[in-house]
Amino acid sequence: MWHPPNPVKHSTPEPQWPTKREAASSKWFQPIRLGHLVLAERTWVPAMVPWRATDEGYVTQDILDWYERMAEGQPGAIVVEATGIRDIKSGPLLRIGHDRFVPGLKRLAATVRKASHDRTKLFIQIIDFQVIRRRPTKELFLGKYLEITDAHRRVVAGSDEEIRLELLALADEDLSGVLSDRELESLRFGYRERVTDLDRPHIRDLPMTLPSTFSAAAKRAEACDFHGVELHYAHAYTMASFLSALNDRADNYGGSLANRVRLPLEVFHAVKNAVSSQFVVGCRYLTEECIPGGSTIDDAAYFAVQFADAGMDYLSLSRGGKFEDAKQPKIGWAAYPYTGPSGYECMPTVRSDDAGPFGRNVAATATVRMALHNEGYQTPVVVSGGISTLDQAERILERGEADIVASARQTLADPDWFLKIKLGRGDEIRRCSFTNYCEGLDQVHKKVTCKLWDRIDLDEPNISLTDEAKRRLVAPRTRNLSAPPATDDL
Repeated sequence: MWHPPNPVKHSTPEPQWPTKREAASSKWFQPIRLGHLVLAERTWVPAMVPWRATDEGYVTQDILDWYERMAEGQPGAIVVEATGIRDIKSGPLLRIGHDRFVPGLKRLAATVRKASHDRTKLFIQIIDFQVIRRRPTKELFLGKYLEITDAHRRVVAGSDEEIRLELLALADEDLSGVLSDRELESLRFGYRERVTDLDRPHIRDLPMTLPSTFSAAAKRAEACDFHGVELHYAHAYTMASFLSALNDRADNYGGSLANRVRLPLEVFHAVKNAVSSQFVVGCRYLTEECIPGGSTIDDAAYFAVQFADAGMDYLSLSRGGKFEDAKQPKIGWAAYPYTGPSGYECMPTVRSDDAGPFGRNVAATATVRMALHNEGYQTPVVVSGGISTLDQAERILERGEADIVASARQTLADPDWFLKIKLGRGDEIRRCSFTNYCEGLDQVHKKVTCKLWDRIDLDEPNISLTDEAKRRLVAPRTRNLSAPPATDDL
């Protein structure tokens, strides 16, 4: 992972854990309404991809165990990992692009309901992504993948095969005089589709195909007994690419802010029309892309007002995580959008700049929320990023910087931490160290665990281990935890 130059080592925030009575009166543990649904509290577990599905996208026992363990801490809401809406090969990532995935996803929803005593609301994040290929060898790219064009023929004489041989003989630095920027990128990073590739019919037709694909996925999610869907409009993927300031499509779906938000709104309306009025539909998108020429906080504020006006039930804000500044992958590996400066903004570590990693997205999220309120909208806003104490969450809520405070890495470190706070047992919480051990596993598509617990009690009966039997797959359970009674009163 990229780190800022001359990083400063930051300490994790020192908590002042509340008593049980103090926790009960805190804002974080008060209910909030999302559309027709009430969350019992404002604690939120954002989507994390644990890489536990089958290669065909089916729910596994490891998936059920993962979400069961998260649900035992009884947060207000859990968002299930990014789940593919197209029925295409995507590795060990959940999919919802066909009815055959429904039985497994239905078991997942039932598992969370049971483990949380029906207290935690469950959303599923649905995503579309474009083709990205592994970085090829020079021989493979120039000898097979490169499409020989007139541009190459004007520089190198001979048949197409002779041109390939000539290019293979060139030093890497000399190829830049023959290959286009896009071809050089495909050689050095691997081929990657863009929403601006209008010469490709399936890319050109995305505005016609995606609304129905998203809406079909949402309809399945409701049939699986989820409480709602989160439309994935963030980071490096298809819908975020339409919102991006780099989107210069010339077909009314790129260029201006109004054009860039057009398809995300059309997708939302298609989804909303496909599900019942009780079903929550929100989205996750970026406050800032954090790349040169990328979308800014002003763009995010504009999009927020458009989403709220359309009737979105909540907005969840992230930042960065783009392909444009990703680190060059090793040959045989695909580029990973969280390895550059924008990826760092998404998941900063304790090795940071002066701003530090804790609550790095709060100020931008507060700007978005203020823009909503200035226009008369009360759409709930979710903030995340380096939140690991009640003190942090309370300050955010008290200052009106967000309505819901989410935590991914701290919840991975200790899925019971919300419950421990409510029981006045905060001093028992396993604190995240924010070194991104988990993110390193995610980067290479290994089953994600936490270094604070994955080597603990490996001989414990009936626990699941990784294939090499060196890491446990769920956090150890806390003894003698019992939840306070639930209330859905507003």
